[in-house]
Amino acid sequence: LARAEGATLFMVLLSAFSALLARYSGQTDVVVGTPIAGRNRGETEGLIVFFLNTLALRTDLSGDPAFRELLARVRETTLGAYAHQDVPFERVLEEIQSERSLSHSPVFQVMLNLQNFGAGGEAGGVPGLALEPLAGGGEEAARYDLTLYASETADGLHLQLVYDTDLFEAERMAELLGHLRTLLE
Repeated sequence: LARAEGATLFMVLLSAFSALLARYSGQTDVVVGTPIAGRNRGETEGLIVFFLNTLALRTDLSGDPAFRELLARVRETTLGAYAHQDVPFERVLEEIQSERSLSHSPVFQVMLNLQNFGAGGEAGGVPGLALEPLAGGGEEAARYDLTLYASETADGLHLQLVYDTDLFEAERMAELLGHLRTLLE
């Protein structure tokens, strides 16, 4: 489906995740944040420098679109955001004069992070350097209300949900992941 629609794995994930968030929240306007590497120029590819930026991707789910239509909307939004990925997120916040609060992140409270280091785990094209997940000493702290981490592995797609335990219960989040799996299948 993704290839036929000119979409990437990220676009399919964002479409399914946004549809699920809309269904759970009853909202037809969903904004999901995502980190972007900021390496869109050939001359920056080999540099070992932190270029990370954040994009806020707004998905319009009005009119109860079929998945192909939703995917087309997400594709258009995502490509538009990629075209402006060099604009720092802080500058976007200044321009829209987003009200700041210590209780929540401005613009979006949900994040999608597709961690695509390559099937072999090789780091950023550095020959001989491989990455391995580092087991944490306990539960990961939630920086947003809800973050979906996705990574491609030899066995398929691995999904992990990190959430604010003051807002969500483990059973409900397990249910959300199950629904997301059903949507993706």
